Amino acid sequence: MEENGGDGALAAASLAKWKSDFSRVFQYYLDRSAPHTAERWLGTLVAASIYFLRVYYVQGFYVISYGLGIYVLNLLIGFLSPKVDPELEALDGASLPTKDSDEFKPFVRRLPEFKFWYSITKAFVVAFGLTFFSMLDVPVFWPILLCYWIFLFVLTMKRQILHMIKYKYVPFDMGKTRYTRKKPSASGSRLARD
Repeated sequence: MEENGGDGALAAASLAKWKSDFSRVFQYYLDRSAPHTAERWLGTLVAASIYFLRVYYVQGFYVISYGLGIYVLNLLIGFLSPKVDPELEALDGASLPTKDSDEFKPFVRRLPEFKFWYSITKAFVVAFGLTFFSMLDVPVFWPILLCYWIFLFVLTMKRQILHMIKYKYVPFDMGKTRYTRKKPSASGSRLARD
């Protein structure tokens, strides 16, 4: 009898060790992927394509796709929104700079790009896994779900764009500003020779 209890504890310990090792290796590769933005998003595009091909091939799981679309829309809003809402900040007295002499405050996202990518990728993988459970294939008229999702997307993006215009922020980084060296003028080079 004691051997069965010892075997169970041994199995639980080995399972915990395997889980810890797997988690460490997974985190290692996740950290290594951080600087490779284009490659990460390409992988997500592949995962999304596989999911959409699966849904198209099976001709079902539209409710899961609708839920996935709502979740991705929610993530997109977090990605496009500032970490500190200017409406709430204006009530506190501290607001975004409006003049050149005001302090510069860089745009900080509520949902950073890496977490945005990771959440979307994980969502597509989970949704793909859910397509293998036939009980989740609820029969619905999918064009209604698609029209409702498009309506939500347009309404939400309109509100977000109006918020961006009102508080004058752009959630996209246009790259590092490059300064070119000023060429010396002809009169300046003559003075240097004299």
